[in-house]
Amino acid sequence: MLGAPKLPITVKAEIDLVLVAVTAMGLATRLWGITYPAAVVFDEVYYGQFTSLYMKNIFFIDDSGPPLGHMILAFGAFLGGFDGNFVWNRIGAEYPCSVPVWSLRFLPALAGALSVPLAYQIVVELGYSHLTALGAALLVLCENSLVAQSRFMLLESVLIFFLLLAVLSYLKFHNHHKQSAHFSPSWWFWLLLTGVACACALGVKYMGLFTYFLLLCVAGAHAWQVIGDPKLSNTAVLYHVVARGAVLVALPVVLYLGFFCLHLKLLYRTGPHDQVMTSAFQASLEGGLARVTQGQPLEVSYGSQITLRNVLSQPVPCWLHSHKGNYPIRYGDGRGSSHQQQVTCYPFKDVNNWWIVKDPGRRELVVSNPPRPVRHGDTVQLVHGMTARYLNTHDVAAPMSPHTQEVSCYIDYNISMPAQDLWRVEVVNRESEREVWKTILSEVRLVHVNTTAVLKLSGASLPDWGFRQLEVVADKMARGYHQSMAWNVEEHRYGKSHDQKEREVELHSPSQIHVSRNLSFMAKFAELQWKMLTLKNEESEHKYSSSPLEWITMDTSIAYWLHPTSNAQVHLIGNIIIWSSANVSLCVYAALFLWYLLRRRRRMKDIPEDSWSQWVLVGAVCVGGWAVNYLPFFMMEKTLFLYHYLPALTFEILLPPVVLQHVHDHILRFPGHRHAFSALVLAWLSSVYLVYRSFSPLTYGQPTLSAAELGSLRWKDTWDILVRKR
Repeated sequence: MLGAPKLPITVKAEIDLVLVAVTAMGLATRLWGITYPAAVVFDEVYYGQFTSLYMKNIFFIDDSGPPLGHMILAFGAFLGGFDGNFVWNRIGAEYPCSVPVWSLRFLPALAGALSVPLAYQIVVELGYSHLTALGAALLVLCENSLVAQSRFMLLESVLIFFLLLAVLSYLKFHNHHKQSAHFSPSWWFWLLLTGVACACALGVKYMGLFTYFLLLCVAGAHAWQVIGDPKLSNTAVLYHVVARGAVLVALPVVLYLGFFCLHLKLLYRTGPHDQVMTSAFQASLEGGLARVTQGQPLEVSYGSQITLRNVLSQPVPCWLHSHKGNYPIRYGDGRGSSHQQQVTCYPFKDVNNWWIVKDPGRRELVVSNPPRPVRHGDTVQLVHGMTARYLNTHDVAAPMSPHTQEVSCYIDYNISMPAQDLWRVEVVNRESEREVWKTILSEVRLVHVNTTAVLKLSGASLPDWGFRQLEVVADKMARGYHQSMAWNVEEHRYGKSHDQKEREVELHSPSQIHVSRNLSFMAKFAELQWKMLTLKNEESEHKYSSSPLEWITMDTSIAYWLHPTSNAQVHLIGNIIIWSSANVSLCVYAALFLWYLLRRRRRMKDIPEDSWSQWVLVGAVCVGGWAVNYLPFFMMEKTLFLYHYLPALTFEILLPPVVLQHVHDHILRFPGHRHAFSALVLAWLSSVYLVYRSFSPLTYGQPTLSAAELGSLRWKDTWDILVRKR
C-alpha cells in the first residue's frame, strides 16, 4: 500500500573496547621496528633457505615439520616481491635492499600480535570476568620471549596463533551448544573453524598434534555428555556425533593432505634433497636427474653401457638417442641426406637412449676384467645399444642446421660413403690430462676424429619425420666451450652380453630404471611424509641448546643477533616475573584441584557445581595445554632450544589471572582481605610491565646499552648476555 509507513532498519553492533585495545597494543608491540636489525637473525638462516627455494619452485625436504609454516613465510616473501636470490649462509649477514625484510617478518609478527586478543577471548569464554581476561592478555602482551620470537621470520608465533585459535573456536562452539543453539550457523562456524585451526596448527609443526589430541579428548568428553542427554532424541545424538567426527577428524585430515598437495604443486623442480627420494618421485620433478646413481660404476670403461645427457638441456633433460628411422632421402628444401639412421636428443627416458662405449681396436662390446677406464684424449666408438649401429658424422649438411654436419648411425649401403665413427673424448672439467671419464661428474666433448667437428645440440626441433625430437649436429666451427657441446653420463652399467639379442634383453632388463612421470599425489604424499618422519639429520650439540628442565626456571637464554661493532643485540629471554608467576599458579591450581577432588569424594562441596565444572575446564585447557606442549620434549632425541617451550608457556601464563580470580571469589571471605589482595595484584602487574620495559632493549635490539647496563640485566649467571668492552 502506498500509504503504509516504512519500517525502520536497525543495525545493532556490540564492540568490546577492551578487545580492541589489547589488539592494538599487540600490533604495536609486535610490528614496531620489525625491519631492525636488517640482518639474518638466528633461525632466519634456516627458514630463509626454504623460503628462497619456494620462490624458485625447487623441491626440498624439511624433517622438522609439515609444509604449511614454510608456505606462510613464503607467502609473505611473495607479497614483498622477493625473488629468492639471497644466500642464507650466516647469522648476522646484512640484508641487501632487494630483500623485503618487512614482508618476510610481517606474517609471524601479525600472528604474534593476534595471539594477544585470542588469549583475552579464551579467558572470557572460560567464564571469567573481562578484567581477568585483560590480565591474561597483558601477560601475553608483556612476555618478552613471545615478543622477540614473533618479530622475526620464525614459526613459533604462527604455531601459537593457530593453537589459541583452535582452543578459542572450540570453547565458543561448546558455549553455543550449552545455549541450545544446536546446528545454527554460528554453531557450525565455530565447529568448522576449530577443525581448520587444528589442521593449520598441525600443518605448521608436528607439535600441533598434541594440542589437537587434547581438544579431541575434551570434545570426546563433551560428546559423551551429549550421548547421555535425555532431552535429545537418538537421531539428534547421531547427528551431533557425526558432525563432530566429520569436522574434527575428517576435515583436518583433508586439509593436511591439501597442504602437501599445494607444497608439491609449488615445488615442481629438482632440488638439493630429491636424491633421497625414489626414482619415480625424482622423475616427477622437472629438471632432475631422476636417477638413483648409488651402485652405478663411477668410471666409464670400454664396454660400458651409458646414457648421455646434454648439459644444456636443463631444466628439461635431453638424452642422445637413436631409433629405427632414417633421415628422408630429400628434405623439404630439396637438399639430400645420407638416408642413414636418425640420431636425435630425446627428452624422455627410453631404451633407445643407451649406447655402448667400444674400443676401436677390439671387437668386444663387454667390459673386460679388470675394466679399462676411458680417459681424456682417448678415442672411442659409440654403438647404439638396440640397433648395434655406430655413431657417425660426415660431410652431409644437417637437416635443420645446414651449416653443420649431419649426425647419424652408420648403415653400410655399399656405396662410396665409408664409416666415420671415431670420436675423441675430451673431459671439459678435468683436473689432469689423463682424467678418467666419470659417471655424472664428468662433462665431456665428443670430437669427431676425421673432421674435428664437435657433437652438439642445435636446439632445433625436427619435423614430423623426426618425431619432433631435438636435432643433434656436428659443428666444425665449434671452438672453446658451450654447454650445448657438453655431455655427461647419467645412467651407467657394465655390459656383460656378447650376443646382440642377449644385449637387447639386457638393456630391457629391470636394472634399467623405468619410472613414471605421472606418479599419483597419494603415492608422492606417502613417500614424502615417510621420508620426513624417518629422515634423520645428524644432531650436534649447539651452543644455545638446552634441556626441558632448564626451561621452567628460565636458566637459559639464546643470543639471536649481535651488532658487529656495538652492544646492540637481540636475546630470547622471558619476563622472569611472568614465568615465576605461571609456575606458582600451576602449583596452586594443582593443589586446589586435588583438595576439591578429595573433598568432593567425601561429599563436601566447597564451590558451586558450575564453578567446579569451570575449574575442571580451565585445567583441561591451560594445564593440559601446558603439559601436552612441554612433557613430550623429555622423550625427544633432538637438539632442543628455549623457544620450543613457548607454546607450553603461552597456555601456562593464562593461569595466573584465572587462579587470582578464583582465590578472590571463593577463598577470600572478608572485604578487607579482598582490597589488600587487589592492591597486591596491581603491584604484581606493575612489576610485570617494569621487567618488560627493562629487557625491551634485548627484545627489540634497540636502544644500544652500555656494558654496565647489559651487566645489570644479567640476573642469572646462566644467561649468555654478550658484552663488548670498548
